Amino acid sequence: MKPKHQNRRLSLLAIGLVTLVGALALAASGLRDNISYFYAPTELLATPPTADTKIRLGGMVEDGSFQRLSGLDVTFVVTDFEKSVPVTFNRPLPDLFREGQGVIAEGKLGPDGIFIASRVLAKHDENYMPPEVAESLKNKD
Repeated sequence: MKPKHQNRRLSLLAIGLVTLVGALALAASGLRDNISYFYAPTELLATPPTADTKIRLGGMVEDGSFQRLSGLDVTFVVTDFEKSVPVTFNRPLPDLFREGQGVIAEGKLGPDGIFIASRVLAKHDENYMPPEVAESLKNKD
């Protein structure tokens, strides 16, 4: 027969392990919901994700592609100089958003091939380009 203090230690250890596993599962679940994969237009068109997958589309805003529709609705085209993807967005654009500049759009690819952005990020200055975009463009050369 085990002494009472050993049983209590084993019980506390078991409770601690169950709590730790639960916390890790909760953290993993939360992170999984916030993951968004980065795609350049060529990669996005080659292997489109499922309709519910939240992704980031990165590249350059194609010159002459920006159109303001009604209200806040805008369309523009993101390119990696190989392929292009049309984007729609219905919120205020960042102040630094311009044609010919680097951009990352977060959202989902629609069934019609148009990217529906929920957020648009623009570069910070003339020399800045998001690292993912720079790497993707460097790999294209």
